[in-house]
Amino acid sequence: MPQTIFDDAEGMLAMLRDSVATLASRQPGPASVRRKRAAGADTDRALWTAMAEAGWTGILVPEELGGTGLSLTEQAVVSEALGRALISEPVATAAVFSSSLLSRAAASAERDRLVAGLVDGSLTLAPAWMDVAGRAAAARVAPDGGYLISGEKRHVDLALSATDFLVVAALDGGVGLFSVPAGSAGLTVEAAAGVDGAAIGRLRFDQCRLPDTALIAQAPGEAELLGEAVGNARVALAAELAGIASRAVEITIDYTKARVQFGKPIASFQAIQHRLVEMWSDAEFACAAVVNAVETLAAGDVRAGHLAVLAAKARAGDAAVSICRRAVHLHGAMGFTDECDIGLYLKRAISLNATLGQPEALRLEFVKLERAA
Repeated sequence: MPQTIFDDAEGMLAMLRDSVATLASRQPGPASVRRKRAAGADTDRALWTAMAEAGWTGILVPEELGGTGLSLTEQAVVSEALGRALISEPVATAAVFSSSLLSRAAASAERDRLVAGLVDGSLTLAPAWMDVAGRAAAARVAPDGGYLISGEKRHVDLALSATDFLVVAALDGGVGLFSVPAGSAGLTVEAAAGVDGAAIGRLRFDQCRLPDTALIAQAPGEAELLGEAVGNARVALAAELAGIASRAVEITIDYTKARVQFGKPIASFQAIQHRLVEMWSDAEFACAAVVNAVETLAAGDVRAGHLAVLAAKARAGDAAVSICRRAVHLHGAMGFTDECDIGLYLKRAISLNATLGQPEALRLEFVKLERAA
């Protein structure tokens, strides 16, 4: 079956895949999705804690900061395996994005507190960087010291269960990354159910007062502050989408082998076989695009790496959504029932596909960057 293929001479990547499969056998992903949806929650706390104990929330955190100090290769393998198992905790945003931002920030007591909590699972960090049109978040220096933030942020994962928010807000002459504790005065959190059932948050800041120590990092613009974090998160998202696509193919093959019509399995019909081959090919290309993105970034060519990441996220997103839609179709009426897991894979694929850029937007960005050379 389709899978990302990296050099694994020491067998570490195989062990990572096995560890995700073991966790999924104890805490099945589809069951977790249904629990979150029923409770109107944005996380399965027991599952997130187990993932932190396994070291998956700190894969990209350097060893000197308490993380595992691994690379995007290991992160891609774990994310792909999480996608296959439908473990829908927001690793790409809450772990990969957060750890990428914090690892680059200058040393401070607040930075170190957040990193330690992210790694051991004692803190739940929710990055908030997407503004609401016309109400962008901005920070100004308070007359008596500290900062005051006003504005709104949208599409915030873990907004309901967060202990701390990592908020990007405009500053005079640039942008800053602020640590905002949940429950701060002037902060209002709202949430609504997303496509996959998990709650997605919206933050409102009304003169939210923060101390000087809340400013963790600042840069001339969002590209300088968020560029690497966005790229790493997109790779993790692409890998998870590739995992969803691959598993959806497997589930559908198994179903069509078992479903009998006209006295024989429907998998024996040539028209069905053609569809399965197309689905398998799309999943293979998605996995290959993820591998290409990881290896291109590792080679150190920033522009080529950026292009490869855009291509991987776009291809994996398209593949996962289209494969899951065809999978639901091939399941017939069963595919539309809540008891059938394939529908959950489709909803998760749609949600991840929209995160950090739909394929159309990513392709336009790819063309613009390519032509700028």
